[in-house]
Amino acid sequence: MPQTKHDKIAKQVEKKRKAKYNPVKGADFNTSNFAGEVETKREGLREGIRQLQGYKKPSYLIVPKNLVKDAIEKTERTTLGVMDETGKIRKRSSRRKK
Repeated sequence: MPQTKHDKIAKQVEKKRKAKYNPVKGADFNTSNFAGEVETKREGLREGIRQLQGYKKPSYLIVPKNLVKDAIEKTERTTLGVMDETGKIRKRSSRRKK
């Protein structure tokens, strides 16, 4: 079965950040260092932000390069950060690791 764009991005971030991708419940990434949610469509950004509520550690919305600007705008007045599809931090999360 072919991988979805979501899965491809998650696998790239998993490799770069040495984090385990968990597609089941909650955020796609929930490690001791950060929480991350992959969104591949502009319409899904709000849902991704909602999914990251409640995490007390640095949290990132992970998006394809063409959505980085939109994601940064949507997270402007929040503590969430933004990562691109390669795992590069484009906006740092202001949440502190607890």
